[in-house]
Amino acid sequence: MAYDDLRSLLRALERDGDLVRVKAEVDPHLEVGEIVDRVQKSGGPALLFENVRGTDLPLAMNVYGTDRRLLKALGLASYDEITEKIGGLLRPELPQGFVGMREAFGKLGAMAHVPPKKVKEGPVQDVVLTGDDVDLEKLPALFTWPKDGGSFFNLGLTHTKDPETGIRNLGLYRLQRHDRRTIGMHWQIHKDSRNHYQVAARRGERLPVAIAFGCPPAVTYASTAPLPGDIDEYLLAGFLQGRRVEMVDCKTVPLQVPARAEVVLEGWLEPGKTLPEGPFGDHTGFYTPQEDFPALTVDCVTMRRRPVFQSIVVGRPPTEDGPLGRATERFFLPLLKIIVPDIVDYHLPEAGGFHNCAIVSIDKKYPKHAQKVMSAIWGAHMMSLTKLIIVVDSDCDVHDLHEVAWRALGNTDYSRDLLLTEGPVDHLDHASYQQFWGGKAGIDATAKWPEEGYTRDGGWPDMVLSDPDTADKVTRRWREYGL
Repeated sequence: MAYDDLRSLLRALERDGDLVRVKAEVDPHLEVGEIVDRVQKSGGPALLFENVRGTDLPLAMNVYGTDRRLLKALGLASYDEITEKIGGLLRPELPQGFVGMREAFGKLGAMAHVPPKKVKEGPVQDVVLTGDDVDLEKLPALFTWPKDGGSFFNLGLTHTKDPETGIRNLGLYRLQRHDRRTIGMHWQIHKDSRNHYQVAARRGERLPVAIAFGCPPAVTYASTAPLPGDIDEYLLAGFLQGRRVEMVDCKTVPLQVPARAEVVLEGWLEPGKTLPEGPFGDHTGFYTPQEDFPALTVDCVTMRRRPVFQSIVVGRPPTEDGPLGRATERFFLPLLKIIVPDIVDYHLPEAGGFHNCAIVSIDKKYPKHAQKVMSAIWGAHMMSLTKLIIVVDSDCDVHDLHEVAWRALGNTDYSRDLLLTEGPVDHLDHASYQQFWGGKAGIDATAKWPEEGYTRDGGWPDMVLSDPDTADKVTRRWREYGL
């Protein structure tokens, strides 16, 4: 079973020797970020900073910084466990297309343990602060990189609702602390919360917002998952943790938040109220520039007694984004196969920010099959932001980047096997020559057929492989060789 709150997970990690308490005073201005970046890049433990300058709250960092810890938090032995669970749920019908994906998630909602459960009270509201008692300066925001435009909260789970449909969205966005009552909402152009804000602004209405920190692990993961806009992330969270997530009504806004979160900020966004946000050293490994984003006025802060604050450090990979991205890759394989059933397996390399590059294997069945798969992926929900797609045959391990490079670098004639196009790119993409759209490429690294124009004598050559009988013999005799 997944852990139902952050503090129970931290206790378990400490028992395992996978958490270090840092008792020395640390500065949230650059110092915490430097410590965490070094620890997470070396595969080190979770950290609990007990003496952060300027705040009384302990700060939990690098909690999900390794696959081992994220899997433990979600109660899984491997990522493939949930892949198989979701795949089994979808069989035998495997509905086709994007509508089929939505229907498949709808089936999750019919399961008794999945929908969130409203409770009258929760520990997250043991302490309630309003009016002049609200002071965001007392929370540990991080100034991580030298050219950052300010201090940020990096693991606040943002709750909004569509003003017209009432559909909830849970998203993970960075939050710049502007002053003791104001934070900037980094809502990128493709994000559902931005759409909610635009609908409210069009109607001349304020938008209620609630931001939760230190949430149950399944809820934190679900906030990062690229779900369709009309699918409640709390359905996925309940599915992952095997029981319903307990939710409590907020004190000052018409929203609900996890009852066992650590800290919650409540407030309203006024139409048209924006402030410059950034620059910020982002998960791309580069600074994203300053832009105007909505500015939230915080009217209420609720928290547990002796709360634990949680944040992350992003920057040049590898970072704590890595395990979360790998989880998404594995969790969504069965669902991606609904949209593109040609796919055998796929891999989203962390070095590509998970969304910039997709490596896909197929069981090739007809000429130009690889190009068909590329087009299908570019039409599949948030996979549309993928900039590079490499298609290989099913006998290629898409997770072995050396194997993939061998296929892509030596298996292609780029005058015929390279597909160039244009389309939407991520809001944070700095390489495109204009914002929001740019060039894309697909590489067909499959073996080529005569029907595709490969008509050289003898056809496509055979791959060099060992003689099976000799390989078995050598395996049996290996110890005799003294090697």
